[in-house]
Amino acid sequence: MIKSKKGQSIGLIGGLIFGIASLVVGIIIAFVVVSTLTDADLLTADRTTTTVLNEVGHVNTTGYTLAGASVSDAIDGTYTITGLVNYTSGDAVLVANATTSNAGIVTNSSETNYNNATFNYTYNVYGGSEYSASLLSGNFTEGVDNVSSKIPTVLLIAAIVLILGVLALLVGVWQKMSLGAGI
Repeated sequence: MIKSKKGQSIGLIGGLIFGIASLVVGIIIAFVVVSTLTDADLLTADRTTTTVLNEVGHVNTTGYTLAGASVSDAIDGTYTITGLVNYTSGDAVLVANATTSNAGIVTNSSETNYNNATFNYTYNVYGGSEYSASLLSGNFTEGVDNVSSKIPTVLLIAAIVLILGVLALLVGVWQKMSLGAGI
């Protein structure tokens, strides 16, 4: 006679193993999706170039941060100075006298300081899809770091549940054995 399997579960140990395995498989799938999104060359198609005219600042050895560098979706390393004028005298300054870092900080590459200068420059801005993918990648990396720091705690809780389950099983077996001993 075949017994009904209705209402049976995989048990405590099986549930723990299934839960941990599901977490690992879910993380692997998420890694593949995020990696595919960030590596896709299709996302760069909707980038735009922003042009800034007549921004007043200075060019010296301490550095001046372009206003475009504070734009959240600006792409580092795409700042290009197209024109530089000494605001005080109105004379054009060689663009080669100003060096722009990847972060949009302008410094002086010559001995002359221009404490009052007008910049014309361009920089690229992420398109919506690419910006979302880059934020997703950053958040995902941070999330994995947070989850991985919790794994020892999760495994400790699983071990405690397992030990309590084994103790409950042993108490149940002990009670059955003492009931059948007689008085």
